[in-house]
Amino acid sequence: MSFLSKIFGSKHNQSTNQFVNPIEVEFHSHLIPGVDDGVETLEQSLEILNGFQSMGIRKVITTPHVMSDFYKNSRENLLPILKEIQAKLKAAGSNLEVEVAAEYMIDDGFIPKIEAGELLCFGPEKKHVLIELPFMTEPAIFKEALFELQVAGYKPILAHPERYSYFAFNKSEYEALKNRGILFQVNLLSLIGYYSKPVMETAQFLIDQKMIDVIGSDTHHIRHQQLLPEVYNNKYYKKVCELELLNNQL
Repeated sequence: MSFLSKIFGSKHNQSTNQFVNPIEVEFHSHLIPGVDDGVETLEQSLEILNGFQSMGIRKVITTPHVMSDFYKNSRENLLPILKEIQAKLKAAGSNLEVEVAAEYMIDDGFIPKIEAGELLCFGPEKKHVLIELPFMTEPAIFKEALFELQVAGYKPILAHPERYSYFAFNKSEYEALKNRGILFQVNLLSLIGYYSKPVMETAQFLIDQKMIDVIGSDTHHIRHQQLLPEVYNNKYYKKVCELELLNNQL
């Protein structure tokens, strides 16, 4: 019996009212070992990836941080490690798909990356880009970076918008970003108050307003993954799954 079957019951016994998790693509995690604040070893990466497969996930798009002054990740160092992970999974008989993109901090080095065509993208057309912001202060170049991304044909997804206090205090900013065509990705652990109660309440607000386009675990280590069963039983997880999420199209 799969991990999710243990949580929700086997398909044989499901009533018409029983929740069936529809998400097959896990998006936003830090599972390339030794390149950021995520997993440290290949063994840790494989353990978490196997855990996702046991939960019914068929594909994982992992997204290591890229920050100009700290995590200087790129295709050159990430793709060889990805190939090693894929080879290990294949040798173990796993059919889990694993891709690598990135979570880009909007900092002074980001716009030059757009201009150089260096972005690690994902999605059917390889045009989706995951971006993040500092938690306490909106960067001065944020709007300019969004403009440059969209002019270049990219589709920006803002990671965990519920965690940016300056937007949470002025929720009209969320609507302004959505009106500009920015997609939102909510962190699953936000739904159970992992980061704080205010973050949880903002995540609930965004779900109630039907502003969420993608969901992701933002898994950095095994402890994050171990909390996911609680998320799957949360009423707001079930509510967000009723939206037209992009996960399974990525």
